[in-house]
Amino acid sequence: MNTLQSGPGTIYDVLGIGFGPSNLALAIAVQEYNAQVSERDRITAGFLEKQPRFGWHRGMLIDDATMQVSFLKDLVTMRDPASDFSFLCYLRERGRLVDFLNQKTLFPLRIEFHDYFEWAAARVAGLVEYSAEVVSVKPVTEGGEVRWFDVASRDPADPQSLVVRRARSLCIATGLEPHLPPGTVLSDRVWHNSELMPRVAQLVGDGTAVHRAVVLGAGQSAAEAVDYLHRSFPDAEICSVFAKYGYTPADDSPFANRIFDPEAVDIYFQAPREVKQSLFDYHRGTNYSVVDMDLIEALSRTMYQEKVQGRERLRMMNVSRIREVETGGDRLGITVEYLPTGERDMLTADLLVHATGYQPRGISEKFAEITKLCVRDDEDALVVGRDHRVATPPDVTADIYLQGGTEHTHGITSTLLSNTAVRAGEIRASLVARSIAQGPVVTPPASEQKVVERLKLRR
Repeated sequence: MNTLQSGPGTIYDVLGIGFGPSNLALAIAVQEYNAQVSERDRITAGFLEKQPRFGWHRGMLIDDATMQVSFLKDLVTMRDPASDFSFLCYLRERGRLVDFLNQKTLFPLRIEFHDYFEWAAARVAGLVEYSAEVVSVKPVTEGGEVRWFDVASRDPADPQSLVVRRARSLCIATGLEPHLPPGTVLSDRVWHNSELMPRVAQLVGDGTAVHRAVVLGAGQSAAEAVDYLHRSFPDAEICSVFAKYGYTPADDSPFANRIFDPEAVDIYFQAPREVKQSLFDYHRGTNYSVVDMDLIEALSRTMYQEKVQGRERLRMMNVSRIREVETGGDRLGITVEYLPTGERDMLTADLLVHATGYQPRGISEKFAEITKLCVRDDEDALVVGRDHRVATPPDVTADIYLQGGTEHTHGITSTLLSNTAVRAGEIRASLVARSIAQGPVVTPPASEQKVVERLKLRR
């Protein structure tokens, strides 16, 4: 059953493609804005999501894993601390506010924060349609201008049929996709860590024997996968393979964390290209291929305890790379090269988990017709404004906003939760400003006017 309107008489101000935390935050921002203005001035918005329900990294919802970002950087607080969509309001409604405060932590369990997202998504359910994979987006021209986009998505009631909706603006937030080494062939024995939880549950449920598992990667997800596999298969050897000498601690010191401040986006956006690259390189240690110190110390303690007990199941194969993977029957033959000497070791294993990170989906092939409308720089990267709107030629008055895939323009927080609330507010403000410029004059509420003016100054 369709929850969103369609048909030739319906034109959305904005259609969101994808409904993870980023577009969820935008949906909340739009709903809160519409509650403050007259019906005539409201933003008509809808969101299309291919999953059957809200989900965010479900495959890594390990029971004791905590968030790496403060709960105050939820879907709304950095934009509007008074919003009733905050994590604290969620805790109050769940009856756990006092209990959480007694934990004296800024970092909730990951499963709890996911439940918070689901709680928030349920409150804006009227703006989203699930099981509605977008298959194409086509520009619509009138009077020599591209004024709208027609978005075709699968009908949840009949996936073989398509529903077409028209919008003045798009907000593309299709999230991240697993990054795999070239030539990787996935199977029941070889998978990306994004599938960790369901894959392990299936193996345990089937009673499948696991004697050795290999994890490739040096970041937080890799260390979590190593720890989880070690606990899940108490008779198995777990081998961690990475090119570093050891896991690198995440730099979450107060000054380094300023790279996640909203103001840091302004600095990064205005900086010359070479300065942008320097800032990105300097601060990779806050997010990329790094591990929380608590987990590093826990794994180190486990290794030492096993050494004392004479039964070493946790094995760190550092300064090494996987060179070849052979499949045969139920076992894998994994060739690991020790980089300093070139010596190679053949491991017979039952599992290979690629904890090799993610990459932005960006504007994919299914959006081929609108990619032709996007302006690119001399390095073939998309030109994106401070308001997260892709630059287009003058004859294109329909807008394309990106949530993610803008690290080259907006910095390290492009795909992170740290600025999700603020970014949603900036996109909402831009939608309002563009509506004022292109359509009937409307007056945004006082809370919106400052953001509109701030974005105007930055263009």
